[in-house]
Amino acid sequence: MRFDSPAGKNPADRMTVLGRSTPRIEGPLKTTGTAAYAYERYEVAEKQLIGYPLGSAIAKGRVVSMDTQEAEAAPGVVAVVTTLDMDRLPKVQWNIAYLFGGREIQHYHQAIAVVVAKSFEEARAAAGLIRVEYEEDSDSTYDLAAARERQVQETVEPISSVGDFEGAFAVAPVKLDETYTTPAQCHAQMEPHATIAQWNGDNLTLWTSNQMIEWSRQALSTTFDLPPDNFRLDSPYIGGGFGVKLFLRADAILAALGARRTGRSVKVALPRPMIANNTTHRGMTIQRIRIGADEDGRITAISHDNSSNTLPGGEGEEGARPTRHFYAGENRLMIHRPAVMHLPESNAMRAPGDTAGLMALEIAMDEMAEKLDMDPVEFRVVNDTQVDPENPDRPFSQRRFVECLRRGAEAFDWSSRNTEPGRLRDGEWLIGHGVAGAYRGAPAAASGARVRLRPNGSALVETDMTDIGTGSYTIIAQTAAEMLGLPIEQVDVDLGDSRAPVSSGSGGQWGAASSTAGVYAACVALRKKIAERMDVDADELEFADGSVRHGGTQTPLTGLTDGQEIVAEDSIEFGDFRTQEYLLSTFGAHFTEVAVHRATAEIRVRRMLAVCDAGRILNPLTARSQVIGAMTMGVGGALMEGMEVDQRRGFFVNHDLASYEVPIHADIPEQEVIFLEGGDPYSTPLKAKGVGELGICGVSAAVANAIYNATGVRVRDYPITLDKLLRDLPAV
Repeated sequence: MRFDSPAGKNPADRMTVLGRSTPRIEGPLKTTGTAAYAYERYEVAEKQLIGYPLGSAIAKGRVVSMDTQEAEAAPGVVAVVTTLDMDRLPKVQWNIAYLFGGREIQHYHQAIAVVVAKSFEEARAAAGLIRVEYEEDSDSTYDLAAARERQVQETVEPISSVGDFEGAFAVAPVKLDETYTTPAQCHAQMEPHATIAQWNGDNLTLWTSNQMIEWSRQALSTTFDLPPDNFRLDSPYIGGGFGVKLFLRADAILAALGARRTGRSVKVALPRPMIANNTTHRGMTIQRIRIGADEDGRITAISHDNSSNTLPGGEGEEGARPTRHFYAGENRLMIHRPAVMHLPESNAMRAPGDTAGLMALEIAMDEMAEKLDMDPVEFRVVNDTQVDPENPDRPFSQRRFVECLRRGAEAFDWSSRNTEPGRLRDGEWLIGHGVAGAYRGAPAAASGARVRLRPNGSALVETDMTDIGTGSYTIIAQTAAEMLGLPIEQVDVDLGDSRAPVSSGSGGQWGAASSTAGVYAACVALRKKIAERMDVDADELEFADGSVRHGGTQTPLTGLTDGQEIVAEDSIEFGDFRTQEYLLSTFGAHFTEVAVHRATAEIRVRRMLAVCDAGRILNPLTARSQVIGAMTMGVGGALMEGMEVDQRRGFFVNHDLASYEVPIHADIPEQEVIFLEGGDPYSTPLKAKGVGELGICGVSAAVANAIYNATGVRVRDYPITLDKLLRDLPAV
């Protein structure tokens, strides 16, 4: 099925199952510990051996030699595979760093060996016995500030330039010119990267934890130089990903190499320090933002100049991305400067570009509002736009940002907020209120599914779509139930197996909207097959209560199968009209209240509100869960999360959950989420968009703005820790 015109009225519009708050159908399995994650798939392969990885102790250079004799002689060891045993393995474009093979070292903790043993303890102990000699390159730099100083002296091609920014900024009556920094951040998902691998001749099966099944199947084909059909991936449950599991990672390669060497099944999980230094992270940024406005508060000039670390061939964190489309302004200049560093790979992390970019932009918008003596909400309202600022001939398909701001201000009682920084107190605590806008695109990707109507009248949906804790099982079941007129209890869903039709996968805020559209397409195909059996037009059929109605007759679905399954398969493909004629995006507004202790600068977030404009919400319960989880991550980004770089050795020092701090229950207050009602017909046949990444966009800035409102101390360097406030707090 091709989606090449706006969605009209269709069977999904009934909203008898879709649109309802439905508990996650796999929830009981997860809460009882019976949902088997990758490392726990004990039943899938016999006599599983354990692999333990060894990572490089240098950030750039070469491996000269590796002495594995002691490791190979250690108790329980079955095999040792080293990077010197083979040439560098090929990679696909989605990976920036190479995953294994050869002498070259590109970053710290790059995998250089795997020890395979009978137990985890034996493998880990033996890995420590490998003696490695390195030749280290000493010309690497890991200082983004120093790289930025060099970069700004160089001419760079803007990623976007409209009008005459420099001229308009020079004559603007009110101006802002400030620089903001964000640190590297770690995904820190609960489930580590883990894989069980087993070869059968030239065919490899991986039971793994991966967001994008087909991407990794293609990557394995490239790496091992075998046809894609030789690889099967199975990933039914994933304990968090946030982007770090979009791509093939070292756990899968090491498990496959260990299994090939031993002729046995091998499982590998990356230790927590290797998740930080071997996989991917959100790149650090330095962002200069300049805004010029007239005295009425209308932006006349806006520029966002962003630098971010990356390995050679990467882009880093593209912080200027959201500024391109969020606010009005005729004269615009957007610049992105990748800074090559041999730190671990900087790649996708929840709302890449938008998260870090809005951490800066939404502080700048507040600072500009203060210069104009305007309410921060009203300043954003004044600079709303219903067309793409870079191309006024291309309208937004749907943009209700102003409504997000208005609804949020009313629900949060914004009119009663603290209006004078540092003046509102509650005992020993300074109280502040902050707001920030949220912006994220609404992409969609081709996605397929297979639907089986069983003889007993129940249905089975099969697709390689994944559930990374987002509720994919539930919204896919809801979609099929809606389309086939079944209660959700009569729909089973199989996810994450590469033997099923290729889906969009989970990532980029496209997963929910795309995968449900693929199920919609498969259900349309199934309805047509049923119509053919009944010798009627499919558009004349009504599916409800486990039956098919036509005219005055009602036929149970069980009476249509003749004891055999009816099977239909299809994919959704998206026409160019979505991106060429319209700009599809999601919007939101975040409001926060914080308390800062007037003597110690201890920060407490008291309450939070998010108002989201994301098309039709397929399941308000799971959507809310996504948004409050994203809001929690935003609090972490504002107050505590940041990976510290060892400038001499080129690695992230705080590479475990003891030293990389993330929010816990005590840090998270009352959270409220409001969804604006109404679907976007330009998005998908279901008129839905993603919301899981929108929820993090702007949150950190809302917290930062509230801290300023509480204390009068403006911090432009994340995370906002006590030391950045103490010196300048109002006198006790």
